[in-house]
Amino acid sequence: MSERAAPFYCPYCGDEDLRPSEDGHGAWECASCNRAFRLSFLGLLADGLRRSGSTEGDSTR
Repeated sequence: MSERAAPFYCPYCGDEDLRPSEDGHGAWECASCNRAFRLSFLGLLADGLRRSGSTEGDSTR
């Protein structure tokens, strides 16, 4: 298994003072806003990333 993914900043306040939480894998604590959050990997998309407003295949140039 690979190392845990570390967030670069708090999703709530944007500060970078984060520490791993003792609540388990993927849990982080922000010392700035005193919030805790969890990161998790959900899986891969079957069809890849779909972007709305894509001009791929558009023949109206």
